[in-house]
Amino acid sequence: MRDYEMVFIARPAVEGEALQALIDRLHNVINAGGEVLETDVWGKRRLAYPIQKEREGVYFLIRARMNPDHVAEVERTVRFTDQIIRHLIVRLPE
Repeated sequence: MRDYEMVFIARPAVEGEALQALIDRLHNVINAGGEVLETDVWGKRRLAYPIQKEREGVYFLIRARMNPDHVAEVERTVRFTDQIIRHLIVRLPE
């Protein structure tokens, strides 16, 4: 198992229960092949440039420990989630 960080930007229209449902869904996908260590909500911020016609986004950081094979599954889930406009998953140095 290796440590990873995932930063993603959700659409600004996603709020309240829908936002919590999105986080829970990502936690469930990550927990299927690892464990979530920490979730940090950075909040709504203005984007440096428009992404998919959005000027703002809600930023999140998730730290997780999972198998390298499971990263592809998490990536696939995030890619097909319409509420997320950008994401990045990186492996932390050991």
